[in-house]
Amino acid sequence: SCAHVARAPAKGLRPDSASLVATSGAGSCHALVMEGISSCMNWPFDDDLLRELSEARGVPGYEDDVREIVRRELDETVDRVQTDAMGNVVGTLEGSDDTSVAVAAHMDEIGFMVRHVTDEGFVQVDPLGGFDARVLRAQRVTVHGDEDLTGVIGSVPPHTLTEEQREKDDEVKDVFIDLGRDAEAVEEAVSVGDLVTLDQTTTRMGDRVTGKALDDRICVFAMLEAARRIDDPDVTIHFAATVQEEVGLRGAKALGVDVDPDLAVALDVTVANDVPQVGDPADVVTDLGDGTAVKLKDSSVITSPKVHSRLTEVAEAEGIDHQHEVLPAGGTDTAGFQNTAGAKPVGAISIPTRYLHTVTETADGGDVEATIDLLAAFLASETGEHDYTL
Repeated sequence: SCAHVARAPAKGLRPDSASLVATSGAGSCHALVMEGISSCMNWPFDDDLLRELSEARGVPGYEDDVREIVRRELDETVDRVQTDAMGNVVGTLEGSDDTSVAVAAHMDEIGFMVRHVTDEGFVQVDPLGGFDARVLRAQRVTVHGDEDLTGVIGSVPPHTLTEEQREKDDEVKDVFIDLGRDAEAVEEAVSVGDLVTLDQTTTRMGDRVTGKALDDRICVFAMLEAARRIDDPDVTIHFAATVQEEVGLRGAKALGVDVDPDLAVALDVTVANDVPQVGDPADVVTDLGDGTAVKLKDSSVITSPKVHSRLTEVAEAEGIDHQHEVLPAGGTDTAGFQNTAGAKPVGAISIPTRYLHTVTETADGGDVEATIDLLAAFLASETGEHDYTL
């Protein structure tokens, strides 16, 4: 049987925030684990919502389905919800102090836009976000045209490849989507500019969850869960679900000006290279199951020392499993807030995730819980009196 020991809620947290397991319980473990496997922990959060967010479709600039879910959830927990011209969603919880804090997690997932339909009826695409083209072979996709059409990115059988084809590096420009229809039917149903998303269901795998778009829906989920737990904050908190992060942190940069917070904390996934294919321990970055990650740097930002120090202090005081993250490459919405509207103190909390930018992204349930706990405790203890200047 699975067990969860509830932690007493800290000051500023809703009294029931430590016992959200009652809304999920063993049934959710049951729903996501293959029949016959019962050795898993109960997750004290709503994994049905996590699955809904992960399986929703929303490439950069077209995050509509995800936005609808976020608005629905924020409507229940904050004082007001607004959407801007780009599609960012901001749910505001009013505090008693003039200080404001922005919390950001991005809604968009990597995907494609149709750029051409061949005379034979195959669809060619342009990427929306960064892809390793090697992982696209033999994938199932949905082309969102006049109607949603299932397609496959075919892979030529290895025993028919020429030597030149074997040596050639995979590129997105060489992707051809087969829709199983003749050219005339494809021409009628698909247009240049239609969107394409990768198909995958979200599945529990032991104490872990795997699926598409955990980057960054799992952090959108963590933000929404933390928002449920905050009660009567001292500072005003803006929970921001951002757009177009995968193509240049664009939504966060706009909110850096429009929201203009005194402090910003971004949530995103980070690399967990704790797998056999990575030989050098220095390249692991984070480990699944070792807790949430307090970011020190990535290639887009060096987080404010006083902010990441306080995040660490809160984690230690609350007994929350955590690790520090130094990410050599990759950027997050943290950078979008740091200097877009003058100098701002920023921090970031990351969920370690294996196999990023694939349809088998994998995260640990305990790390998700630790991320929710740290974010909620940090916000509940933010009084507006901390000096983050250097």
